[in-house]
Amino acid sequence: MKIAIAQLNPTIGDLSGNAQKILEAAQAAAAKGARLLLTPELSLCGYPPRDLLLNPSFISGMATTLKKLATDLPTDLAVLVGTVSPNLKAHSTGGKSLFNSIALLENGQVKQIFHKRLLPTYDVFDENRYFESGVQASYFTLDNIDIGVTICEDLWNDEEFLGKRSYAVNPIADLAILRVDVIVNLSASPYSVGKQQYRESMLKHSAVRFAQPIIYTNQVGGNDDLIFDGRSFALNRQGEIVCRANGFTTDLAIVEFDEAQRDLLAADIAPIHESEAEEIWQALVLGLRDYAQKCGFSKVVLGLSGGIDSALVAAIASAALGNKNVLGVLMPSPYSSAHSVSDALALGETLGIETKILKIGELMQGFDHTLADLFVDTEFGIAEENIQSRIRGNLLMAIANKFGYLLLSTGNKSEMAVGYCTLYGDMNGGLAVIADVPKTRVYALCHWLNRDTEIIPQNILTKPPSAELKPGQVDQDSLPAYEILDDILQRLIHNHQSAAQMVDAGHDPVIVNRIIQMVARAEFKRRQAPPGLKITDRAFGTGWRMPIASNWAAVNNVYQTKNSPKS
Repeated sequence: MKIAIAQLNPTIGDLSGNAQKILEAAQAAAAKGARLLLTPELSLCGYPPRDLLLNPSFISGMATTLKKLATDLPTDLAVLVGTVSPNLKAHSTGGKSLFNSIALLENGQVKQIFHKRLLPTYDVFDENRYFESGVQASYFTLDNIDIGVTICEDLWNDEEFLGKRSYAVNPIADLAILRVDVIVNLSASPYSVGKQQYRESMLKHSAVRFAQPIIYTNQVGGNDDLIFDGRSFALNRQGEIVCRANGFTTDLAIVEFDEAQRDLLAADIAPIHESEAEEIWQALVLGLRDYAQKCGFSKVVLGLSGGIDSALVAAIASAALGNKNVLGVLMPSPYSSAHSVSDALALGETLGIETKILKIGELMQGFDHTLADLFVDTEFGIAEENIQSRIRGNLLMAIANKFGYLLLSTGNKSEMAVGYCTLYGDMNGGLAVIADVPKTRVYALCHWLNRDTEIIPQNILTKPPSAELKPGQVDQDSLPAYEILDDILQRLIHNHQSAAQMVDAGHDPVIVNRIIQMVARAEFKRRQAPPGLKITDRAFGTGWRMPIASNWAAVNNVYQTKNSPKS
């Protein structure tokens, strides 16, 4: 029996459009002789629908669309579609009113419904807010083949691989007890660096442990801050990958279940990415393209400072939307160096994007004049520096408003972490493209981009980074070297290390304490930042839930020396 894997890119809430994508995939699968088609988790509404699930008309619309889809599908093809279904017992026994479900459609009817058993509530996931857990392992029989059905998180509870259970049950183990022939998993698993290797290792372990062939189907595309990488795959009973779909693009893969061997046969296996840089680049390009298109934007604008961050964002935008749809705006001040302008223009010429120069010196003078009486007898400082950034932010927003462009923010994760950014200035934007990319990785991506030909001008890669908000300024006037900063941030944000642990790892306690304080104080800025594309397992987005008014960092998470006062 041929089984087709439809790696789809849904738009959240576009029920008819998503149904059409499923139908087209079904028609293509039927033409290839497939008997069963798999689609991702919540493929009918797109993942994650979030509080759209609280709208009764959205739920009823999904049910109506599902029934119509069933009648439109090829009659000789069974299709698994991700949807929601009502919890009919909720009114009498309590619990959430919905299940996260998979519907089996065949011969014009909804034949069977399967419910997700493990509901993640961590990082970007909040499924306990909406769904009730399924209570039993479920399978269906198609052409004498028993097919066990699981949904995304149902895979992620193998205590032997993970070291512990996060939930009371293991749906894969339960299906193995039922002796199904093959297990399918319909997922919407967001991308993060290195996650695919982890997925494949985890499912290899499960396939071998339970002697079960497994087919993993994943959503692809960008939805808000989340990027879904696809890379669906299948493993035989020996844990060998026999099929892999392409990454970061829609795909239709075919794998065959051999009834005699009761196993999956080898099929097309898309190659893995050669490097993390290539993987991240494709993720960011996809995330920006989908965010713009799904929000109705065809053109973007960004500030070009002549620095490496805006250079990388401009390159990503050009790849995502085409260079004719990118406008780079240079806004030099009296403190801007000549090479900042020349480097930005050189980048624009290399990328083939339109550039405009808007000098801000006279606007700065206007602010100085207006604030002169209030600021009298004070020294030039951060307030005046930030006015420059806010002038630029206003100009970029004016252009975006006037022409209907999407404004891209160009700040990196290192800056966002410590607040080295200006509210209503360089933080302005509809999307923060590299907000989850640390500065050291920004450099690595640019070097990778230049591997064959120079795209990012060499001077941008070699000159000291600077905000150029005062004469002779460089980032390291205010921050430690980025190699040190990024290592501390990795330990603090991702690894949850204490100040003492970071000092034990060799970092200066004064720097460690200062960075911890800066991260805590910048929380109010991050709360007001535009959405940022998520590429790590700990991003400043929907999965980051830190309080603003808190004294934890100030009192507890600092390194205490022998001479420090006791807290």
